[in-house]
Amino acid sequence: MLLVGNESRPGYSGWRVAGASAVGVFVSFASLLVYTFGIFLKPLSEEFGWSREAVSAAFGIAAMTVAVCSPGLGYLLDRYPARRIIVPSLIVFGVAFASLSQLRPPLWHLYATFVVLGIVGNGTAQMAYSRTVAGWFDRRRGLALALVMAGGAIGAMVLPPIAELLIDRMGWRAAAAALGTMVLVLGLPAVIGFVREPPRPLTPARGIATGAGALEGLRSRAFWIVVAVLFCASIAQNGAIAHLSALLTDRGVPAAGAALAVSAMGAAGLVGRLGTGVLLDRFAGGRVWFGLLTIAALGTLLLARAQSLTAGIVAASLIGLGMGGEADVTPYLLSRYFGLRAFSMLYGLTWTFYAIAGAIGPVLMGRAFDLTGSYETLLLQLAAVTLGVAVLTLLMPSYESCRAEVART
Repeated sequence: MLLVGNESRPGYSGWRVAGASAVGVFVSFASLLVYTFGIFLKPLSEEFGWSREAVSAAFGIAAMTVAVCSPGLGYLLDRYPARRIIVPSLIVFGVAFASLSQLRPPLWHLYATFVVLGIVGNGTAQMAYSRTVAGWFDRRRGLALALVMAGGAIGAMVLPPIAELLIDRMGWRAAAAALGTMVLVLGLPAVIGFVREPPRPLTPARGIATGAGALEGLRSRAFWIVVAVLFCASIAQNGAIAHLSALLTDRGVPAAGAALAVSAMGAAGLVGRLGTGVLLDRFAGGRVWFGLLTIAALGTLLLARAQSLTAGIVAASLIGLGMGGEADVTPYLLSRYFGLRAFSMLYGLTWTFYAIAGAIGPVLMGRAFDLTGSYETLLLQLAAVTLGVAVLTLLMPSYESCRAEVART
């Protein structure tokens, strides 16, 4: 039986693949668009006279497009080398983001651009890289996936202040052009140079092309628990992310301070992702997820009442810690429950539900503000929902029992 190498060795090839994937995720839809959208929200609203709900709807449109396209992308990722999907997706994403610099008053122009961003969104994000990285690892899979997700957390930490600085110094149009160019300059060389499929043959333990098919996974109780938890948590978390900067500036926090709070969310997310990767390699995924969601619920509760920069940073950090770790849990659980045979397809389906909820959250937040002038009541409700679905994670079956259930179907 041929082994590809020792996963614990720093020179193991899989770590280079994971590191390059982290760079790709750093400039992806899930990092660049999600975490800078709130920085662009007020400048767009003020320049064109659009309501916050109308601008937030662009994020919702992108999320809904991601929801529709994710299963198809997953199907392709299960059948072709990931690099063939990622490279064209990065090119389209970078060019489309940069094209926001040419935005004109008709609202449909904004929405059309966000449709394009959504079509290729998950071709640039962690979903595109996870199957390949998981294939290189077995015993250290949790940590390897956490490293990939860390790219998004670093993006969440550094991209908002960069966007704020660029907008302040050059205006929002030049900022959009610069960030879109960054996608091409950083992402493409990393992916082309280092992201590749694991060599064959591999050990059966690594599960390449083994495990459940998509229909078998869809019949599993574990899959639908994952979907339910993701859907509810996504509404709260994406709503908070998209409006965090606007919420804090409304309460008297300077724009630079609000961007710092978004960065704190990213920094906490980095800690959460790396720490969760270590925990997943040692403890049951459902128990780890329960702790993360509880932390995120507490952060949402504190954000509802935050009236200062300090309170905003603490709340954002708790949300980031919980949300960051949660990003590790989904691909890890899917790979352990169902193997890698239809991994990307199943992951894409979870993204469909996650993205639909991600579209709902920011729009709900925008509507709450437009109707009441405040986000507080809705945030309190979302904190309660997040805590409620945390309990569902305690019903997650063991990996062995889920695989036995799938085998019987």
